Amino acid sequence: MTPNITRASWLMILVLGLTWGATFMVIEIALRGITPFWLAAARIGFAAALMTAVWLARGGRLFLEATRDWPAMVIIGALSSAVPFMLLSWGQQYTTSGFAGVSMAAVALMVLPLAHVMVPGERMTLRRTAGFLIGFAGVVVLIGAQAFSSTGASLEPFGRLACLGAAGCYALSSVWMRRLPAIDPIGLATVLLIFGAAMVLPAAWIIEGPPPLVDGQTLAVLALLGLVPTAAANILRVVVIRTAGPTFMSLTNYIVPVCSVVLGALVLAEPLPPSLLWALALILAGVFLSQWGALKRLFGG
Repeated sequence: MTPNITRASWLMILVLGLTWGATFMVIEIALRGITPFWLAAARIGFAAALMTAVWLARGGRLFLEATRDWPAMVIIGALSSAVPFMLLSWGQQYTTSGFAGVSMAAVALMVLPLAHVMVPGERMTLRRTAGFLIGFAGVVVLIGAQAFSSTGASLEPFGRLACLGAAGCYALSSVWMRRLPAIDPIGLATVLLIFGAAMVLPAAWIIEGPPPLVDGQTLAVLALLGLVPTAAANILRVVVIRTAGPTFMSLTNYIVPVCSVVLGALVLAEPLPPSLLWALALILAGVFLSQWGALKRLFGG
């Protein structure tokens, strides 16, 4: 199935970049009142409950043809939320946030060879590879010295492996999702969140004990995290991957850090890094180079 990249596809990845870029600020607020693993569990739990209600109200459709692939659904559910959320929660205890950011940007580079092998029509061309490498360089420039600096923690190498492992989970789940048979996007987004919640809830209990009592503000923030960057954004992610393909979807990993930095300056009065314009130029150049064919078709060139 050839990727169908439209104006709506571009709009959706921009919305996802803005949404996930703002999520880091909201997570910081939530962590004042809850532990990391229970934060992940609450976020996925809220999203799964909301999406289940919406899905059932729409008739509860899932597979749209006779072909079924439940084992793949379970694996994608684990790789798209539960496992990477837990890996990042653990890994960021021992690594810098800069390294975690670079790890997430590396998702785009990981998707390229995976999609080349696993998804028809997602060829790993020289132009596309060069574009993604230039975009990745832009993210490294944006993050700056934190990108590969050391915390000195004894478990830092394992923390870095955990962050890279989370990136690999996101990359593999995106490619695998594209290979599923015809399926309702709302149903797919819901079932993946249900599987994710079923895995992360018991893991949080085992690692951090019973769920903590939280105040009203923290509860509201957790509900917001479940509603917007988890439930709503997961629907958009599914639609983009199923229509425009995993390689196109991976562009969000270059947009998110830019949105995060700009929103931090606008909302939290954080200083803008002097490298922002250079980083933005590299990222945009990488996007244009890697998506040149899609852009030409989009604007009738």
